[in-house]
Amino acid sequence: MSKSYRNSRAEQVWEDLEKYLDFCRDYGYRYNEADLYNNKKYPYQQYRKFVAGKNAKDMWGIDSGRGRRQ
Repeated sequence: MSKSYRNSRAEQVWEDLEKYLDFCRDYGYRYNEADLYNNKKYPYQQYRKFVAGKNAKDMWGIDSGRGRRQ
């Protein structure tokens, strides 16, 4: 018989990855799992601002206002 072992840290990382993915989709950032917990990466910095309740830059809105490149 095997015991059911649950690692709460691993579960928290999976939950954080899902939340980060949702943020990247909603705000138009490129999603990269390696950026999670890396404060040097701009998308993760914006995600931290979002989690803290501050305004994060919405890249969908910024990109739609730029127009087409020629």
